[in-house]
Amino acid sequence: MSQSRSQSHLRALASDEHELRVLNPATEEVVATVPGAGVADVDAAVVRGAKAQVRWAALSPGERARLLRRFAVVVDEHLEELAQLEVREAGHVVGNARWEAGNVRDLLDYAAGGVERLTGRQIPVPGGLDITILEPLGVVGIIAPWNFPMPIAAWGTAPALAAGNAVILKPAETTPLTALRLAELALAAGLPEHLFQVLPGAGPVTGNALVEHPGVAKIVFTGSTTVGKQVLAKGSALLKRVTLELGGKSPNIVFADADIEAAAAATPMSFLDNSGQDCCARTRILVQRSAYDRFLELLAPAIESVVVGDPADEKTAMGPLISRSQLERVRSYVTDELGGIRGTAPEGPGFWFPPTVLTGIESHARVAVEEVFGPVAVVLPFEDEADAIRLANATEYGLSGSIWTRDVGRALRVSSAVRAGNLSVNSHSSVRYWTPFGGFKQSGIGRELGPDALAAFTETKNVFISTEGPAQ
Repeated sequence: MSQSRSQSHLRALASDEHELRVLNPATEEVVATVPGAGVADVDAAVVRGAKAQVRWAALSPGERARLLRRFAVVVDEHLEELAQLEVREAGHVVGNARWEAGNVRDLLDYAAGGVERLTGRQIPVPGGLDITILEPLGVVGIIAPWNFPMPIAAWGTAPALAAGNAVILKPAETTPLTALRLAELALAAGLPEHLFQVLPGAGPVTGNALVEHPGVAKIVFTGSTTVGKQVLAKGSALLKRVTLELGGKSPNIVFADADIEAAAAATPMSFLDNSGQDCCARTRILVQRSAYDRFLELLAPAIESVVVGDPADEKTAMGPLISRSQLERVRSYVTDELGGIRGTAPEGPGFWFPPTVLTGIESHARVAVEEVFGPVAVVLPFEDEADAIRLANATEYGLSGSIWTRDVGRALRVSSAVRAGNLSVNSHSSVRYWTPFGGFKQSGIGRELGPDALAAFTETKNVFISTEGPAQ
């Protein structure tokens, strides 16, 4: 990593309460050590960010948009560097890592296009003119996860900056390096110093300090439902705005009238992408009973052919899990006596687990209802449309899901009945920066991305101007 003002600040963190050792998940080798920020560092960052935010908000919308577009250009110029960094710190396969870096670029471009369109309204009222003004919140704290470090950090950062706010980003302990590099690139692009700050650190220390700081107007958190509830509870003491994107246990519903060959071919990467470390992973495969045997017959060779190995190899489809603790968590759900389909994975150093599809599982079994966050799915048969909907909703989560059918009416009926925030028909697509994203039930609060993303980082101010003349 290059030497810069952001790294100089990092080395000068006041407390270094928790040094972070960044491991390569494929080799278990130490990639870097990074000092962790403490409470005093968060306090200082909020003060700096508040000052930078005032200057940033005072710029013309056109100038803010120009700088964000320049930031996108600089990210694009360093796309391969960012991707390779992601391969080393997160174990992502290189093709995915390149997409992730490109997604940061695209999010910045998309958000920049909204700066000059962040308009209020004129509301008809008697006796005068009434207008609304969308004003920035101030300093926004973003707590990003380790499973998609770059894109999810940018989901909040790009629209928050575009709306006129300053951002303090706390990356996950295991994946701080791409976030730190993005902060350097923001400075290189000409964004004001301290407008976008990155504070690595432990969640209970750095993350907690951000959530509880009175100078942080909003928290955007992506992670587990358990921690998300803690963030919401602590933020509520200050009436802090909170957006939460949490866990998932998404269904992949395959009706007998679907293109079974296409559905089976698309299924492996619907839950193996990023080694299953994806809240939108379709880990509950629901197949209509009359098509069940044929679907499994097609699915088995597709699972067994998935190439698991060195994430830097262009041919690799699935890499390692993020950490030893995550590997042990996934192992706890899969025992030798469970039947199903298993692929292969490397032995030796690294946090490897093979692609796994379990069959003969009860619908209420732990592996069928809890979020495993690994390359493990279950296949459950259903009888009819009502039974499919019942099974799809038989979980506390409601983030995403897929419906495979040739019947348009059925697709609309089931989409209406499944309690999830993001559904795809004959597809496994969940996240597009043009469209809103978020969950029902225990999968979160609020929406990110899409045309309304900037407005989520603003306050609405109402101004009434009397047009009535002085009393005669």
